[in-house]
Amino acid sequence: MSPILFRLGSLSIYAYGFFLALGFVAGLILAVLKTQKEGVAFEHVANLFFYTVLSAILGSRLLFILVNVDLYRQNPLQMFKIWEGGLVFYGGLILAVGVSIGYMRWHRLPLWKMADLFSPSIAIGLFFGRLGCFFAGCCYGKETSLPWGVVFTDPNSLAPLHVFLHPVQLYEAGSNLALFFFLKWREKKKAFDGEIFWLLILLYAMIRFFVEMVRGDPRGSLFYGLLSTSQGIGIFLGILSFFMLFYLRKKQRG
Repeated sequence: MSPILFRLGSLSIYAYGFFLALGFVAGLILAVLKTQKEGVAFEHVANLFFYTVLSAILGSRLLFILVNVDLYRQNPLQMFKIWEGGLVFYGGLILAVGVSIGYMRWHRLPLWKMADLFSPSIAIGLFFGRLGCFFAGCCYGKETSLPWGVVFTDPNSLAPLHVFLHPVQLYEAGSNLALFFFLKWREKKKAFDGEIFWLLILLYAMIRFFVEMVRGDPRGSLFYGLLSTSQGIGIFLGILSFFMLFYLRKKQRG
């Protein structure tokens, strides 16, 4: 696993940035194809996707910096090198949801219907993003003696070198890919608008909670170290998801 995929002269192509871009492109294509079938104007899809991605990157980076503030005190300029790794999904989710709601309210777009249409795109974007994490060595796991443990040897890697670690990036990548296929299956059977989005939030919160148990990188902590920051946010979002699924179903039934 090498953080740098290849070099073109003095230009280095980082794996994390490459897979992140790949995830954005795949997500956009899926969103465009789906929304065209629903009769949503391409202009709104493109604008919404642009603002969502921009705010997601900003929010993800800000939360990563807050959780790992000690890493940047000596070298603040490192905060801007997102192509090397270092984004927290929940930070991006919170800001992106706020920006997206504002855009959809302003243009009078159906909020929960649009959220459902974009949800599989988020899942596939997370899949590619975690592949980028694996190559970069960020979001690494705890040491393990399990036979599928991975060893990072590249000196540019962000993970500890020459020790067997849980491949948590691949755990989550595989889970997110399964989540993508589940959402694509479920959207054909959904009972109400908003169901797919809140299923995404609920199931991702569950995935992330368990993956966090074997994460080895600095996580931040809550409740005297009982939970990581992401686990705490995940518990809140999981409870909120149950409430919203119940509320929207009840609202649909009138």
